[in-house]
Amino acid sequence: MGSLAAVDQPLPPLRYPPARRDGDIVDDYHGVLVPDPYRWMEELESEEVKEFVDAQAAVADAVLSTCGHRGRLREQLTALFDHPRYRAPFKRAGSYFYFHNAGLQPHSTLYVQNGLGGEPDVLLDPNTFSDDSTVSLAMVGVSDDGEHLAYGTSASGSDWVTIRVMRVRDRQHLRRDELSWVKFSRIAWTRDGKGFFYSRFPAPKHNGAVLGAGIKTSVNLNHEVYYHFLGTDQSEDVLCWEDPDHPKYIYTPEVSEDGKYVILSVAETSEPVNKLYYCDLSALPDGLQGMKGSHGMLPFVKLVDEFEAYYALTANDDTQFTFLTNKDAPRYKLSRVDINEPHIWMDVLPEDEKAVLESASAVHGDKLLVNYLSDVKYVLQMRSLVTGELLHDIPIDIGSVNGISGRRVDSEVFIDFASFLTPGIIYRCDVSKETPEMNIYREISVAGFDRTEFEAEQVFYPSKDGTKIPMFVVSKKNIVLDGSHPTLLYGYGGFGMNMTPHFSVPRIVLMRNLGFVSCIANIRGGGEYGEDWHRAGSLSNKQNCFDDFIAAGEFLVSAGYTNPDRLCIEGGSNGGLLVAACINQRPDLFGCALAHVGVMDMLRFHKFTIGRAWTCDFGCSENEEEFQWLIKYDTLQFSERRRILIFLSVTVRALLPQTPYLC
Repeated sequence: MGSLAAVDQPLPPLRYPPARRDGDIVDDYHGVLVPDPYRWMEELESEEVKEFVDAQAAVADAVLSTCGHRGRLREQLTALFDHPRYRAPFKRAGSYFYFHNAGLQPHSTLYVQNGLGGEPDVLLDPNTFSDDSTVSLAMVGVSDDGEHLAYGTSASGSDWVTIRVMRVRDRQHLRRDELSWVKFSRIAWTRDGKGFFYSRFPAPKHNGAVLGAGIKTSVNLNHEVYYHFLGTDQSEDVLCWEDPDHPKYIYTPEVSEDGKYVILSVAETSEPVNKLYYCDLSALPDGLQGMKGSHGMLPFVKLVDEFEAYYALTANDDTQFTFLTNKDAPRYKLSRVDINEPHIWMDVLPEDEKAVLESASAVHGDKLLVNYLSDVKYVLQMRSLVTGELLHDIPIDIGSVNGISGRRVDSEVFIDFASFLTPGIIYRCDVSKETPEMNIYREISVAGFDRTEFEAEQVFYPSKDGTKIPMFVVSKKNIVLDGSHPTLLYGYGGFGMNMTPHFSVPRIVLMRNLGFVSCIANIRGGGEYGEDWHRAGSLSNKQNCFDDFIAAGEFLVSAGYTNPDRLCIEGGSNGGLLVAACINQRPDLFGCALAHVGVMDMLRFHKFTIGRAWTCDFGCSENEEEFQWLIKYDTLQFSERRRILIFLSVTVRALLPQTPYLC
C-alpha cells in the first residue's frame, strides 16, 4: 500500500464509444461560424444519450475492475469516514438544535436538546426520506419560539425544493403545509411564529400542463416571494413581491432579529452585487393577516436600487441598519444607515488595508464578532457594534472558520473550526465576560488518524505575470523532494469563492497509503484577497486563472515535489472548466485530469437552468467582445480544433472511489 506502481504501467488500449457527429449544426457568432456537432447530447432524456453514457460507464468499469488497490483503499476510506461528526448548534428559545452524523450515514441528522446539558433527541432524520438516500435535506428554519421546524427536501440532487412543517414537541407534521416549486430560497420566520417568507418560481409548464419531477435544464424566470401561514394550503399564501419587468431577478427574504422588518436582497447574477428593499411589518394596518386575499403586494421601500455593490444585513436598532458591504471597499467593510435618511451612510468598521472582512455577527447586545481572512488564514476579533472599536483578539489556529452561531439575545457563541489536520472543533465562547473565553465544546476525532504523521505548509509562487499566488501543500512529514511523489493539485478560481483549509479523508488516505502530496492553489478569481483578486480572474481576465494554475504545477515540478507524469489536477464546476482548459493548454504538464461537472460549453452555458447567473464571471457569447474572450478557451471548441481529448484518468480515479469533492 505504499507505492503507486499502477500509474507507471500503461493502460491497455481502450475501446472508447464513438460519438455521433452532426455536421448540420453550425452557429453564427457575430460572423464567426462555429460547428456544434454534439448538440444532440443536450437531450438528456433521449435514448441515444442514455446509451452513450452507459457505454462510457462500461469503459470505466472495465478498467476500474483491474485496479488492485481499489478494494483496500475502499476499506481505508470506510474506516476513516466512520467517525462521528457535529456541526455548531444554534439556539431558539431555550432549545439547542444541531446536526450530527454517527459516521457512515448518507445524511446528517437534526437533533434538539432542552438546554446545553439536556438529553439530545432526534428531531429529523433525512436518512428516512427515501430507501436509496437520494432525497436530502436542503434547508431548515426553526421558529423563534422553538415550536415549529420548517424544512425543505430535494430529490436526486435537484435544486427544486419541497417545504414541510412539523411541530417540535411531538414531531407531528402539519397536514396542509406542503410548499412546492421552491428554489433559491431561505425560510425566514416572522417573530410571532405564525409563518414564514420563502421564494419560489411559477410551476414549470409544457403545452399548458404542469411538469412533474425529473431532469430539467430549462431556464427559470419570474422568481416570487410569498408568505406562508401555518396550517394553510400553499394556494392561500400571500404573494409579497414579484417584478415581471425583471424576470431574471432572484429574491432572498430575511427578517430582522427584532422582528420588525423584512429585508429583501435582489440579485440577477452570481456577481457580489445586490439591490436592497425593506418593508416595515409593524406599519401594516392589519399585519400580514390583513394581506390574505389581497391582490396587492407588501409595500417594500427600495433602499438600494442599483446593482452597485453587495450588502448583507448584520444588525439593526430600530431604523439604524448595519450592513456588511463592498461599496468602495473590495476587501469589505461595515456601514450604517438610518432608513429615514437613506442617502447618509457612515462607516462603522472601515476596510482593512490587507485582510478581507469575511463576516460580522452581532452578539450579546452591542458586541460584534468579526472574522477576517488574512493571507488565507482566519483572524477572529470582538469589536463594538456601536463604534467598531477593537475590544479583544480571539486566538485561533490556522484553519477555517466554517460557521458562527449566535444572536444578540444570547451570551454565548459557537464557532465551527477545521483544518487540513484537524477534523473539527466546535468552540463555545462566553461573550458575556469582559474577556471572551473560548472553550472546546465538542472535538471530532478520527480513529486511526495521527496528525503528527503529516505536515501542512503555505508557499507562494510566481504566476506568468509575476503575481505571487498562495498555495497550501500537505504531505507526510519530511518527504524527500526528488520529484517522485504523486501529487493531487486542486483549484477553483471563480465567483469570489475562497479555498481554505479543510479536513479530507480521501486525501489523508492517499497521502498515508500511496505517498501523495495534496495541494490547494488559491488562484485569482477567488475571493482570498477580496474583490480585486476575484476580478483579476474573471471576464477578460479569465486566462489569469489558467496561468496561475499552470504555474502551480510548474512550481510543484521545479521544487521537486513531483513530475508531470505523476501530477494530477482536479476541480469541480468552475473548477472543472479550470482543469479542462489547463489540460488543453498544457497537456505536457499533467499526467491526469479530474474535471467534475465542469462548465465546458462556454458559448451556450447561459441557456440552461441558472447558467445566466454565471455570465458575471465568464461573459456571454451573445456579446461580440465577450464571445472573443470565450472562444479562446471554450473547451469544446478548443478540443475540436486541436483534437486533444479531455479525459478522466481511470487509474487515479480508481484511487478515489465514491468520494465527495468540492464544487
